[in-house]
Parts: sequence; structure tokens; C-alpha cells
Amino acid sequence: MNAISSNPRAGGSLSHRALYEDVAESLRQRIFKRELEPGSWIDELRIAEAYGISRTPLREALKVLAAEGLVTMKVRRGAYVTEVSATDLADVYHLLSLLESDAAGVVATKATDAELAELKALHEELEAAGRPGKEDADRFFAVNERFHMRLLEIANNRWRDQMVADLRKVMKLNRHNSLLKDGRIAESLQEHRAIMAALSARDPLATTQCMQAHFSHGLTAAA
Repeated sequence: MNAISSNPRAGGSLSHRALYEDVAESLRQRIFKRELEPGSWIDELRIAEAYGISRTPLREALKVLAAEGLVTMKVRRGAYVTEVSATDLADVYHLLSLLESDAAGVVATKATDAELAELKALHEELEAAGRPGKEDADRFFAVNERFHMRLLEIANNRWRDQMVADLRKVMKLNRHNSLLKDGRIAESLQEHRAIMAALSARDPLATTQCMQAHFSHGLTAAA
């Protein structure tokens, strides 16, 4: 496999909070943008030189990304951007479906009118991003994630939030590809409309079922 070259602009001026955290975030975003391709070897020396850092904070950053599932460490071979297999993807979607459908049911029951209004506003942004003839996959993806994460915040279970955040990072390794499939944005919008209708009706069972269907269809598109 080809070595991953580093983009010096991605390094930029790193803050002083904790150097390895800034390096991890920079690499994380490059992985999500596919500047660092799945399966490619991470050239530690080259990246450290480009970022103007030693290999110690870089290795700490790679440990963080490995714990998130974005990087795979191979004995005596170094670090590689994780390749998500069909089985991995199915497992991730299965767990996300369980966790997020449960959260959706909680929101249908316990959300305030103001919180439901927030979700409705996000849904309207999603509709705008997915409008036929004006589809913007990057914007759609970003707003879609904001919708799901806000729903989780409203459900208010920090342990679930942490698990979902980690699973969604792995899902992002493949997610953009699924949205580029013909008709997927329109299908996803229709699924979100069903979720919003169930939430507005404050029907936890229907909301749970709609969210499960949303992830089931998402997996089909991503496979």
C-alpha cells in the first residue's frame, strides 16, 4: 500500500491544550475527508515532520484514533487507516439502531415543546439541503448528524451518548459513500419525515420503529 503523505496545511498552528489531542483531531478530520484513505499506511515520520512535532505526541494521537476504531495498529508494521468490512458496518449499524431508536422513544415521551421545535428546525435545514435539484450531500450529512446528536442530547444519557459518538466515527469511514448513491438523500429525507411525525405525535413506539427503519435502510445503502 502507498504511504499516507501529510498535508502541512492540516497541521497548521496547534493549540496548547494537549498537543496529542490536536494532532488526533487533525488526523481524524483528514480521515473523514478521505485525505487519508482507508487501508493506507500512516507514515509517522513524514507526518511528524510536516506538523513540526516529535513522534511522541503523534503516537499518542494514533492511540486515541485506534481506541475510536479509526486507526488499526499492526505489530511491526505500524498504523493504518481502518478499512471497514461489511461485517463491521453491519455490526455498527445494528448497535446504532438499538441505541438511537431507544433514545428516540425517550424523546417522544419526555421532550419539551421547545426541544421538539429544535428538532423540527434541524429537520427543515435537512429538507433544504436535500431539495431536488439543489442537493448538497456534505451539508445534508452535517445537518443529519446534528439532528441525531441533538436528539441524543435531549434523551440525556451520557453513557449512551459516548457509545454512539464512537460508533458514528466508525460509520463516517463509509457514510459519505452511501449518501452519494442515487436516491438515498430523498429516501433518508422521507425516513426523517416519518420520525418527525412520530415525535410530533409523541408516540414512542412509532418513533422507535421509524428510527429502526431509518438505520435498516441506511445499512442497505451503505453496504
